[in-house]
Amino acid sequence: MNDKILFVCVENAGRSIMAEAFFNKYAPKNFQPISAGTKPASQVNSLVIQAMKEVGIDISFKKPQTLSEKMMSKNKKTINMGCMDKESCPALFSNNVIDWQIPDPKGKSIEEIRKIRNQIDSKVKELVSSLAES
Repeated sequence: MNDKILFVCVENAGRSIMAEAFFNKYAPKNFQPISAGTKPASQVNSLVIQAMKEVGIDISFKKPQTLSEKMMSKNKKTINMGCMDKESCPALFSNNVIDWQIPDPKGKSIEEIRKIRNQIDSKVKELVSSLAES
């Protein structure tokens, strides 16, 4: 049985998708990442897709999805990427949430998105190493 790690944000169009992709790259085989949003966008942010391609990860096929009760009840950890919109903040709907406070890439330049991408990359590496120790 795979332990699920849930990455959540509001639109599931940038931060949580990047985190899921990095987790897939680094994580042990017995973990399964999922990303979702409370108010998913219609598509992944195109600059986020570009920034991830620059580090050799293709997320162009990903589609934002809605955070469900089932996802929240069947996971080992929930990582909230950070909330700008308090009403739809995923942390309100789940217990045992780790909040990374990562800025939303929406409306940001490619340079700013690269910084966000690198921040997520580093946070995911820390998470993977903490899971390996537990």
